[in-house]
Amino acid sequence: MLTLAHSWAVGLVLLPLLVYWLAPPRPCHRPVVRVPFYDRVRESSAGGADGAGSPSQRLSWIGRSLVWILIVIALARPQWVEEPIERRVPTRDLLLAVDLSGSMEKEDFTDANGQTADRLTAVKEVLGEFLTKREGDRVGLVVFGNSPFLQTPFTTDLELCRQLLDETSVRMAGPRTALGDAIGLGIQLFEESSAPSKTMIALTDGNDTGSGVPPVEAARVAADRGIHIHTVAMGDPETVGEEKLDQAALEGVAKTSGGRFFLAMNRDELVGIYEELDRMETSEVETVSHRPRSDLYHWPLAMALLLSLGAQGWFLLRDRVSTFSSADVRRVRVNVRTHELEVTGQS
Repeated sequence: MLTLAHSWAVGLVLLPLLVYWLAPPRPCHRPVVRVPFYDRVRESSAGGADGAGSPSQRLSWIGRSLVWILIVIALARPQWVEEPIERRVPTRDLLLAVDLSGSMEKEDFTDANGQTADRLTAVKEVLGEFLTKREGDRVGLVVFGNSPFLQTPFTTDLELCRQLLDETSVRMAGPRTALGDAIGLGIQLFEESSAPSKTMIALTDGNDTGSGVPPVEAARVAADRGIHIHTVAMGDPETVGEEKLDQAALEGVAKTSGGRFFLAMNRDELVGIYEELDRMETSEVETVSHRPRSDLYHWPLAMALLLSLGAQGWFLLRDRVSTFSSADVRRVRVNVRTHELEVTGQS
């Protein structure tokens, strides 16, 4: 699409007319020689072709007008506006923290086909479906066992995040559960985030057995940084021993950070939880549009220059040919002694 960056400059087209109307030429009185045969002198000077209203004068006036119009168009800065280029800017950073402790190998869940599967397999399937709905968010992945590890930094490449989630395995981060340290690592990752909304979803099936910072204390720091933490507990809360599910601690983490606590006893409940989280944490995308512009002012400017040079060259050539044409030469001589004006000519 063609447009003008400075459309107001188009009004300058009328500037010469305004100057002509508002500032008429100043009368100038000069001494002249009066002769009774002026008409013969004018006719002998190239037949009066350069007089007012002659074709040469009209052609000169049209040429100057075209040059001025082209200069005004160049001043208006014509531009060619191309099709808009849109870029989607995420407005939320979402961090997934997944427990890979030894208890995640317990086979008390089912897979998508209804077959018995371990907890981690069920989590991979459900989280994979959850990731496909997060288009527009930047998603990161942290896994934790004895210590937390960054699996995927914040990225909009959800397929990569899903692939790295599928490559995880039980105990690859150690057999214990360091939920508090995982929250601490998440806080560090969010330090470099400029997204207006920051959310962490922590999934675990046990109690914190290896963190340097208690989960509730880490959640308090996260709340001060504007990070909301949703906790998802898997498995049977009646489990005893080292693998006992610390439901109270997970509820405290969610409440302290402004998030929610969920309990999943089976795969169907786990699916329902992530569907609820998907509704709660609606994916929002800010679209930034940009239309590239290409300046075209050099074209009318070049045309004006060429037209001006061409007109000047044509007039110079015409005068040179007229001067050296022997058939049209006329000489006017003033006899200095007798002060008489004598017109002679050659035909």
